[in-house]
Amino acid sequence: MNYRYMRVIVFFDLPVLTNANKKAYRDFRKFLIKSGFMMVQESVYCKLVPNSTVGDSVIANVKKNKPPEGLVQALKVTEKQYSKMEFIVGERKKDVIDSDERIIIL
Repeated sequence: MNYRYMRVIVFFDLPVLTNANKKAYRDFRKFLIKSGFMMVQESVYCKLVPNSTVGDSVIANVKKNKPPEGLVQALKVTEKQYSKMEFIVGERKKDVIDSDERIIIL
């Protein structure tokens, strides 16, 4: 099987005005973490997947678990494109395994 590692990046901007909004925000964030996403920045989460087909299924799963209000966007990029990300201010965290070493293929 040919693997072309990809990243699924989820960006979201959710309202937190009411208690129901806050609960939807917390539930969506917990869903992302349980699904293997890592926080890149506040409201930006990223997951490493082995190929585009798996990426599509991850995005479909995010769509199923989306909150009722707000903006949620997903972007699928290759690992090569993701590795070219430029850090303008700050630096990459060194204590997190954020590469294809993290993937376990069963």
